[in-house]
Amino acid sequence: MSIRVLIVDDEELVRTGLRLILESEPDLTVVATAGDGASGVAAARRFRPDVVLMDIRMPGLDGLAATRELLGGDQPAGCKVVVLTTFDVDEHVYEALRAGASGFLLKDVPADQLAHAIRVAAAGEALLAPSVTRRLITAFTRRLPAAAGPGPAPDGLAELTAREREVLTLLAEGLSNAEIAQRLFVGEATVKTHVARVLTKLGVRDRVQAVIVAFRAGLVPLDH
Repeated sequence: MSIRVLIVDDEELVRTGLRLILESEPDLTVVATAGDGASGVAAARRFRPDVVLMDIRMPGLDGLAATRELLGGDQPAGCKVVVLTTFDVDEHVYEALRAGASGFLLKDVPADQLAHAIRVAAAGEALLAPSVTRRLITAFTRRLPAAAGPGPAPDGLAELTAREREVLTLLAEGLSNAEIAQRLFVGEATVKTHVARVLTKLGVRDRVQAVIVAFRAGLVPLDH
């Protein structure tokens, strides 16, 4: 089954390059491109992509606001959003993740990793590069005002079993399912089951949101 992709970026050259890369993959289809957040939201609602590649810095409605509009509110678009960013520049990436984005890509990502990231996001695996994603979340959390720092643990956190809490901690440390399985001496299918239960109990949509909960609840120190 082909994965439907929408590209949202204000640079025409970037949009063209991404389209050429993705259209060379047999299982990926670019259904549309857009040059700003408002056009991106409209295109997402019209073409119903599986994954939206979303730039952050755009004129008018930026990528952060567009992500919130697509994933929140009364009429979520039902797609995954992967943020396109230049590391250490876009200070709103953390907020995009909190808004529900499934992860992020650096704009200089190799073509094969770009395609892989889209497949991962479409499959519901939120973290493209777990260790890098964790560094990103940590860096931008440090830049938030103190009032936005770790807060009360959500009710679902108390419902986690000892093993589920351990899995959540390892997710927040940036480990993939395979790495968690190796660490805990269990099968990867078992880890996937634990992750699914963690998401359900925390009431979050994906792994990134679970990691955000772990950081904000102080489960994992930012300087860990």
